[in-house]
Amino acid sequence: MSVRDDSAGIEYFVKRWESNPMLRPRISKVTVNIGVGESGERLQKAATILEMLTSQKPSYRRAKKSIKEFGIRRGEPIAVVVTLRGERALKFLNLVLDAVGRRVRRSSFDDYGNVSIGIKEHIIIPGVKYDPDLGIFGMDVAVTLERPGYRVMRRRRKRSSIPRRHRISRDEAVAFFEHVLGVEVV
Repeated sequence: MSVRDDSAGIEYFVKRWESNPMLRPRISKVTVNIGVGESGERLQKAATILEMLTSQKPSYRRAKKSIKEFGIRRGEPIAVVVTLRGERALKFLNLVLDAVGRRVRRSSFDDYGNVSIGIKEHIIIPGVKYDPDLGIFGMDVAVTLERPGYRVMRRRRKRSSIPRRHRISRDEAVAFFEHVLGVEVV
């Protein structure tokens, strides 16, 4: 079922979700990443901005391999990441969607219901003021959608795989964003 410019596709998914609550997608997590490419003062400023935006302490990510041309050594911290869940995730996602004009490209959706949105400057997020001491940073926002029941894939005991029919497709993720979050997918 393709939902390119067809509102009937959205209605199909909405009827499916209403008929069985285990099929209704939900936002599992929102991951916010600022990749600086170097450790030091710029990385600390990026961490400060991320903590200011999300009200959560960021985690540092290290380089997986050395790249001599860029001056990156293996194991050197080069990025900061925050994973938001629940109400915080929804609140931050709404701010980000307002910043991009509630429009997301269809190519931003992958085959498993995940969405990635890039922001060139963090100051376009509503309510954020420019601080000359910190500067301006871009960020990547990744949204992971899942259905109830995905826990069986991650739990410690009796772990099992999720069948293909229970995974979220690209069309279903598009329908979720259009129907639930009020986003225009172009």
